[in-house]
Amino acid sequence: MDRSKVRVLIAKPGLDGHDRGAKVIARALRDAGFEVIYTGIRQTPEQIVESVIQEDIDVLGLSILSGAHMVLIPKILKLLEEKGIKPNEDILVLAGGIIPPDDAQELEKMGVARVFGPGSPIEEIIKFIDENVPKLKKFRGES
Repeated sequence: MDRSKVRVLIAKPGLDGHDRGAKVIARALRDAGFEVIYTGIRQTPEQIVESVIQEDIDVLGLSILSGAHMVLIPKILKLLEEKGIKPNEDILVLAGGIIPPDDAQELEKMGVARVFGPGSPIEEIIKFIDENVPKLKKFRGES
């Protein structure tokens, strides 16, 4: 897979102002060859979904440390669906940050492809993207 054709959006939903981890991930993915867009902090779910559409995103990485993950991520997933974007078919949705294991399992049932906790190796995230982006409709040649 040609990583330069994979567009990744790293977003910080909610009022969480700490973005060091998101910037580290964005830089690492860029250095690995992906095209990466970082939205900055304090993005609303609506702003994030609008960016996904405007930028023709393949991978959405959501970084949340505020504890609002069970409110914000389901809202983002719902907004994507309302716009006709199906998680894990049209876009790969990843989450990271301080998310308890039980919540991570619940988010994955809702449509998040994978939740990466603090200290997840960057290589693991890259490998997950490499293995799962080719399964998206766009990369299988479907529309």
